[in-house]
Amino acid sequence: MSAIKRAVWFIESHFASDISLEEISDAAGLSRFHLSRVFGSVTGHSISGYIRARRLSGAARVLADGTANILEVALDAGYGSHEAFTRAFRDQFGVTPEAVRRQGHARNLDLMEPIRMDDTRLPKLEAPRFVDQPAMLLAGLAEDYSFEHTEKIPSLWQRFNMHFGNIPDQVSDAAFGVCTHAEGQTDGFRYMAAVEVTAADDLPRGFSTLKLPAQRYAVFAHRGHVSEIKSTCGQIFGTWLPESGLRCGDMPDMFERYDERFDPHTGMGLTEIWLPIRE
Repeated sequence: MSAIKRAVWFIESHFASDISLEEISDAAGLSRFHLSRVFGSVTGHSISGYIRARRLSGAARVLADGTANILEVALDAGYGSHEAFTRAFRDQFGVTPEAVRRQGHARNLDLMEPIRMDDTRLPKLEAPRFVDQPAMLLAGLAEDYSFEHTEKIPSLWQRFNMHFGNIPDQVSDAAFGVCTHAEGQTDGFRYMAAVEVTAADDLPRGFSTLKLPAQRYAVFAHRGHVSEIKSTCGQIFGTWLPESGLRCGDMPDMFERYDERFDPHTGMGLTEIWLPIRE
């Protein structure tokens, strides 16, 4: 069973009670951050967002059955007051609990059903090669994204590509998509579209830099359209990493490397996924 399957099973078995990210990550066999990263990448939901949506969906069904006590439903869903529950419910579904109780059905609500993971449909993961990479200085454009809203990453690349090839002290024609995280951040990540540079003295406006330490990487191949890269990442973090006996390095989370084998106009080709590792 993959780490994501184990995490979903644990959440579905306990989501009506208070569960911590630590408990979920223990059940999945991954660190808190790497579980958050792969869960978000594979499912499109943060762990907390998934649990919240599942609890509110259950509450919506109870309300649609005509319960008279909304506060009791709120408490069962993990909310301490009618007001907090109403805010969360309206944010999730766009209507109030009272409106759902009054209409007597939830057909107009986008309810969150349990996630069903079918590992048999995942592409085969090729064995990685291992590279001892010297330190790198990267420069590019970076933004923070939640796992539920990554649709703006292509626009980040569009803005970055306006500079690509004309960035002062650019080392090569390879581009990098770098994922990093802040300590304690579990609902999102920082993504940087970048190139390697030898200096950072005259960068375009809005550019930032990131220094990656010398370290060892496991390098995986993703073949096909870039939009499907999350499936490959899911196999790397959810299956290969727990079974490898290795641990991830501290920084970055991972990076994608795009070179002449990738066509940025069609999104097709070979993308390398570099995962920092340590014994």
